[in-house]
Amino acid sequence: MPPSLLPFPDPPTKDTLAGARRLLETNRTSIQALNARIDAAEATLARIVRESRCAIGDMEKERERLRKKELATLAYLSPVRRLPQELVREIFMWCFEEHPCCAWVLAAVSTSWRRLALRMPFLWSKIRLVTTPSASADTIRLWLERSGDVVPLDIEIFLRVGSPKQLEHGGSRDRREPAIAPSTPTPPPTWSVGLPPTQNGAAPYAVPQPPPPPPTMNPGAPPAVAGPPPIAMPPSAPSNDPWNAQHSSDRHSSATRSSMHWGHIAFFYLVEQMHRWERFIFRFDRQFTSMGALKSINGDAPLLKEFEVSSAEAGFYVEWPWLPNCGDSAGASLPNLRSVTLQHTPFKWSSPMLKDLEHLSLRATPTSHLPLDRIQYILSSSPQLKTLSIHFQGVLPSILTMSPLTLPNLTTFSIGGHYLLTQLVDTLVLPSLTTLALDIESRDPIEDTLSSLLTRSCSPPLSHLSIAYGSELSGVSSANGVASFYYGPGGIVISWNVLSELYHLKTLEVGGTPLEALLTALGPPDDDANNISTWACPLLERLSMKNCHSHGEGVARLVQLVEARNPAGNASAATVAGVTPVRMNRLELLECPSLGLDIVRWLKGRVEGVIPGRAPSLPVIAAPPA
Repeated sequence: MPPSLLPFPDPPTKDTLAGARRLLETNRTSIQALNARIDAAEATLARIVRESRCAIGDMEKERERLRKKELATLAYLSPVRRLPQELVREIFMWCFEEHPCCAWVLAAVSTSWRRLALRMPFLWSKIRLVTTPSASADTIRLWLERSGDVVPLDIEIFLRVGSPKQLEHGGSRDRREPAIAPSTPTPPPTWSVGLPPTQNGAAPYAVPQPPPPPPTMNPGAPPAVAGPPPIAMPPSAPSNDPWNAQHSSDRHSSATRSSMHWGHIAFFYLVEQMHRWERFIFRFDRQFTSMGALKSINGDAPLLKEFEVSSAEAGFYVEWPWLPNCGDSAGASLPNLRSVTLQHTPFKWSSPMLKDLEHLSLRATPTSHLPLDRIQYILSSSPQLKTLSIHFQGVLPSILTMSPLTLPNLTTFSIGGHYLLTQLVDTLVLPSLTTLALDIESRDPIEDTLSSLLTRSCSPPLSHLSIAYGSELSGVSSANGVASFYYGPGGIVISWNVLSELYHLKTLEVGGTPLEALLTALGPPDDDANNISTWACPLLERLSMKNCHSHGEGVARLVQLVEARNPAGNASAATVAGVTPVRMNRLELLECPSLGLDIVRWLKGRVEGVIPGRAPSLPVIAAPPA
């Protein structure tokens, strides 16, 4: 307090100093009393706030309880509660037809729905799983247990192995990584349906899409199913945290140990139910530690209709004692098997599994070297084939004389690999052929082989033709990283007169051939140039060219072709000898000479879909001299 506020004179005297001391003592006593009263008031306020907060908390709990009771009452009053169990079962079956993995979702809605779903084994009969070797195999066990003992099983498992570096560190994701995949056609779209809750309550996670698996011969696969978006993985621990680093190391070690045994555990459960297999598809992108568990696939499968084991990576295997390698003496019962797909996996040419099929797809391992007559034996063992795809990198000359082989029902035929396979094509008669893909590393022009096949087959209604369009023949390394040998002029067609025989052709895919000859043959008829009196391939709608080179006039020939077949203003092309070609709606040029922006702009004005691009350029391994 300033001195002017004190009731004392200035300068102070002895009496005023004594009075000031007495005043100071009085003020201190008053301050202490006020502090005590303030503390008491604050304590009272804190008690009131605490009691009020407790009261508010109790009221909030009561409100939450009443809200839950309200929701439960509304759920009880919901019309769906009044549906008979038989009708709910029927709804579940409708969901199952559209979403094969719906059982996991339905069982999580309510207690009554869970009980009903668990009492319907058929809802669990379609296994769709995307997983990794570091994930738990108990998901497969739980799925099989819920499917009962008698319901036929439809199994699709996609194993994403990952790179060796990722496996060395225990995988790129958490152990809870596997995800349920919807039923998908080939190649499958992104699988984004989450994993059902695990027994320990762990949160489900989803995995990204694996690389496209090898082609399957099952065009009747059910449609894809959309699911919820994948759940993001939590961020990994900082590398400079020694505690987290230790736990991360332990987790990686545990994941590595799990990946060593995943195959043995999973196939132990699967093979136990082999008598219920109706459809079995297993695909993996790389070789994995426990892949030897595939050897346990052996025995009878009386219900099996479709079987596939495919690897996106070529491997080197010894003779496996599994079902595709069994001989006649094994006596495996497969009475209903109609479709087999084996990609980069071992098989025996005389296996009973490769007999009486309607759909067959074989891609032999690099170490497989079969004589031509034994490859023909595989085809002759299934005279009712409808779709056929074979690829052999190693082929030996025929030991026994090959005789003509007729496959009257074959509509789709794809063949690729060793140049000796042209001799196999020369023995085939395919009167119903509609789709043909030739990716043979032929050392001679392929048009004679193609023309002879069409002649022997009495001009089948071929609508799709692919010649040297695969990666092996286009100068591009294959998906497994092993570049193929290219024996020029492998697969190149020198004369395109054969196109005049393909009246029904709608799609043409060509790789590694000069542009001028091909475009001239497809262009407007010119008797003086190519002795063709009418249009070649008048129904052609799509033309795809890859790695096709030009000698100077390729771009001009392309413009003439489009000008003739797709005149301006959506007009019809000129009619020659009573034949009017249809307009092309798609034109693709990959790894072909540059067209220029003006040409591309002009083409897009005439053709609905134009793709002028360059495919990924990979090195080509030069072939040894013939």
